[in-house]
Amino acid sequence: MTAGTVALLQLASPALPIGGYSYSSGLEWGIESGAVRTEAAAREWIADALALALASFEGPLMRDAMRAARVLPDAAALEALVRLNAEASAARETAELRLESEQMGFSLGRWLAAVCPDAEGDALIAARLSPLSLPVAWAIAATRLELSERDALLGLFWTFAENQAMVLMKAVPMGQVAAQRLLRALTPDLVAAVDRALALGREDWSSAAPGLAIASARHETQYSRLFRS
Repeated sequence: MTAGTVALLQLASPALPIGGYSYSSGLEWGIESGAVRTEAAAREWIADALALALASFEGPLMRDAMRAARVLPDAAALEALVRLNAEASAARETAELRLESEQMGFSLGRWLAAVCPDAEGDALIAARLSPLSLPVAWAIAATRLELSERDALLGLFWTFAENQAMVLMKAVPMGQVAAQRLLRALTPDLVAAVDRALALGREDWSSAAPGLAIASARHETQYSRLFRS
C-alpha cells in the first residue's frame, strides 16, 4: 500500500468530519414521493446524479481547480480558483443544495487547516474563497495530499455514492447488505463518471439535471424529513 492510497482512504472516509451524513441531495424527496423504493430505482437515481451533475460539471470543475491549486500562490491560479468557486456555488439550483456544498466546503477547509495546514494557502482561502464550495475545497485537499486527478475524482464520487446509500439505509429503510450490493452495482457508473470528468472540455460542462433540482426544491417544503437537503 502506498502513502497515496492511505491519503485517498482518509479523504473518502465517512469519518471525514464535513457533515455529509446530514444531506441527501434531494434523494429523501425521491424516497418520500415513491420514485425510489427498490434497489433498481436507487441505482438509476444515483447513476443519473453521477452522470448529469458530478461527471458533467462538479468533477471537471474539481479537476481544473486541482490544476490551479497546484501552482498557488500564483496570481492567475488564485483568480482561476475564485472563478471556479463562484461557478460551483452558482450552479447549485436550490438554496438547500447550495447550503450543502458551502457547509461541507467550510468544514473541509477547517479540516485542511487542522490536518494538513499551509499557512499561505489557508490565508488565501479565508481571504478570497469564502464561502468555499465543496468541489474546490476537495481539489485543494487532494492537492495537499498529493493525489492524482483520477484518485481525487474517484474519492469525491465514491463519497457521494456512499452517502446516498446511507440515506437509503435510514429512509427507505434499506438493509446494510442491500446497500452494499447497490454500491457494488454502481462500480461501472463510478468508473464511467471519472473517465468522463477527466476528459470533458470546458465548453462541454453542464450542470443541467432538472429532475434533481425539482426533487431538491420539493424537499425544501417536505413536511417530515431526516436530512437537510
